[in-house]
Amino acid sequence: MSDLSTKPYLIRAIYDWCADNGLTPYLGVQVDEYTQVPMGYVKDGKIVLNISVDAVRNLQMGNEDISCSGRFGGVSHQIMVPVAAVIGIFAKENGQGLVFQGQDSSPTISVPIPAKSNSTDEPPDGPAPQGKPKLRIVK
Repeated sequence: MSDLSTKPYLIRAIYDWCADNGLTPYLGVQVDEYTQVPMGYVKDGKIVLNISVDAVRNLQMGNEDISCSGRFGGVSHQIMVPVAAVIGIFAKENGQGLVFQGQDSSPTISVPIPAKSNSTDEPPDGPAPQGKPKLRIVK
C-alpha cells in the first residue's frame, strides 16, 4: 500500500464518528488470501464485520491491516483484514459511511435519502415563484 494512501485514515475517522454518535460501525471486506476471517461466514467472496467496541476485543486499526478477535456463532476467532481488502465502512443504523471503489481510489460518500415526511415545515406543492424576489415594506 502506498505511503500516501488516505484509506486507513478515513477508515479510522468513520469508526470514530460512529463511536462518538453511538452508532455501530460495520466493515465491508473483500476476502482474499491475506484476509483471516471465518470462511463459513463469507458470501460471494465478501464479509461484513461488526467492529463495534461491544462486538470485538483488542481492535487494532493500523495503516496496513486491521486486527481484532471476535465471536462467530459463539466461537472466538482471530480476525486480520488488510486495509487494501476493505471495501467500505458504514454505520449500521443509517447506512452513512464510505465505500472504496477499487484499490487506491477515492472513496464514495454514502448518504441515505431521507423519507418524505408530512411535516408542516415543508412548503406547499404550489408552483415555484418566477423571476426575481420582491421585497416590500409592511407597516
